[in-house]
Amino acid sequence: MSVQKIKRNYRKTKYILYKETLVDFKEHFWAFLGSFIGIGLMAYMQSKTLLHSDVVFLIGSFGASSVLVYGAIQSPLAQPRNLIGGHLVSAIVGVTVAKFAPDILWISAPLAVSFSIVLMQVTKTLHPPGGATALIAIIGSPKITNLGYWYVLYPVLTGVIILLIVALIFNNMTANRSYPNHKKYHIIRKRITNKFKNSLS
Repeated sequence: MSVQKIKRNYRKTKYILYKETLVDFKEHFWAFLGSFIGIGLMAYMQSKTLLHSDVVFLIGSFGASSVLVYGAIQSPLAQPRNLIGGHLVSAIVGVTVAKFAPDILWISAPLAVSFSIVLMQVTKTLHPPGGATALIAIIGSPKITNLGYWYVLYPVLTGVIILLIVALIFNNMTANRSYPNHKKYHIIRKRITNKFKNSLS
């Protein structure tokens, strides 16, 4: 990557972060509502299916993901590819490392995080909370570590799908919010909406 490209990406990221931190009560309202419902759905599933002591659905990295997908929706790190891919790659890495070095924490913990970062970079799915997802597979409660590769599907994949569906709804409720930042998605969404409206009229 050239120095000019790095500087351009830095300026873009700096502008996005500046824009996201401006005081805009409407933006704050939708960010609050989206994150409340996203995390709330997972908490509800947790309370209805598992004991409160066995917190499986609510892994900590989902809180960090919520900051990105509801509070910094234009960030490249918050896009669906990054959200889903980053968590899945990291979960697979975390479980794999846990199987090979289950009792050597000082090796397994840094290995899981470091490998997940590199694989997210390689697959272009960099999502900072993914590092926590990999780490939780190592240091989580016995309920989580005993899941093995089921951890990848449940709670990780289940959780990110919930976060994504809620983000697609609440991040597009106003003209000022647009998520994801892929134009093709919004073109397809408008076509489907128009067809639905025409069928009702």
